[in-house]
Amino acid sequence: MSGDKSRRAAASSGKAAPAGPAAQGVDLPFGFGGFGAGRTAVLLALFVLGAVVAVGGALVQGGWFPGGLLLALLGAAGLFHGGARLARGRAGAVAPAAGWVLAVILLTASRPEGDFLFGAGLGSYLFLLGGMAVAVMCATFWLPGQPPASAARLGK
Repeated sequence: MSGDKSRRAAASSGKAAPAGPAAQGVDLPFGFGGFGAGRTAVLLALFVLGAVVAVGGALVQGGWFPGGLLLALLGAAGLFHGGARLARGRAGAVAPAAGWVLAVILLTASRPEGDFLFGAGLGSYLFLLGGMAVAVMCATFWLPGQPPASAARLGK
């Protein structure tokens, strides 16, 4: 009812009334962060950093087998979780994970000369599958903060 009055008042003054839940005074328990220029730059930087961690992990996991594999997976997990915390949402985990997966897929392709980076061994498969599992875990297990107090009270 009050939304209609504000729209009529805005229409009579010649200004456009804002639309949506914010215009009606509804507090949502979650926020749409939006993709402004700063957030897009952070997500793009996380994407590139994911590709860099994938290349570094691919080199380390083969060089020092048990410890290198663990180090590569821990580095990827740290980046994905840190990206989610930095961006305060799932997009912060998905962006570096997408860069990581893209780089790993490009690194698995063999060249015409017969060169390749990943050998057909247990460590390579554990790196590929373990990194993807870590990326999915970090992207889906994101726990948002507490909802606003007004959203928790139904009688308000």
